[in-house]
Amino acid sequence: MSRLVRVSRKNTIYIPKEIAEKVGITEGTYLEIRVEGGRLIMIPIRDPFWLALKGPKFAESTVEEVEKISEEEQGRYGNSP
Repeated sequence: MSRLVRVSRKNTIYIPKEIAEKVGITEGTYLEIRVEGGRLIMIPIRDPFWLALKGPKFAESTVEEVEKISEEEQGRYGNSP
């Protein structure tokens, strides 16, 4: 999908609604912007809470694993349970 947009004063651009919806950009979304080979690349940065609740799952852990790591970290900082 592509659209032609105009850069306005203060280098502001308007992201067309259908493109914003397609990639999940809403008001307040942060974008990583970089240049690659003379092209401007914009990547939406998801809110960590959204990712935790609705994002793709790529790992599993048990309550026991989390508790073990928590106890190890507390021990490192002198806060053993």
